Amino acid sequence: MRAPTQPSDAAARSSFHPGIRARFGLNGSKSGPNLSLMSDAPTLLRQHGLQVTPQRLAVLAAVQGSPHATADIVVHDVRHTIGSISRQSVYDSLAVLAQTGLLRRIQPAGSATRYETRTGDNHHHVVCRTCGDLADVDCAVGDAPCLTAANDEGFVIDEAEVVYWGQCPTCSPEHTTSHT
Repeated sequence: MRAPTQPSDAAARSSFHPGIRARFGLNGSKSGPNLSLMSDAPTLLRQHGLQVTPQRLAVLAAVQGSPHATADIVVHDVRHTIGSISRQSVYDSLAVLAQTGLLRRIQPAGSATRYETRTGDNHHHVVCRTCGDLADVDCAVGDAPCLTAANDEGFVIDEAEVVYWGQCPTCSPEHTTSHT
């Protein structure tokens, strides 16, 4: 019995919706304005043991195009790119991509889960208490974990998740009073 073969990259590229091919630069050219994650998304998916599907490519593109997107935003963007897709299919793709490390899931308290493609660099986030805007903040220390627990209770700590809270420039009292 013959082992199933993976289609060549060229064959896989030609089978995708034209919107996917254009958004990922899968029209045969590796050059262009695409970001590094998206320029070789099929290879990245395979390297992480995932099948390359139009849905996964569209979800990656949506998150890359809208950093810190909620699932609802991703659903909207994916539907705009490939047409009809169930909300559950997008949620399943987000979960698989986060589990494999291709996406990072961010869950600020009291706010919807967000997703981003910036993974593995130990950065943190700042959240606006007024409008919910979220931005990346590079780690001041650099290496994970960037905080040392007073008592680790026997745990081997490998990461500290830091979320800063405040008001963004648009919502801060200094900004709103100076422009009225």
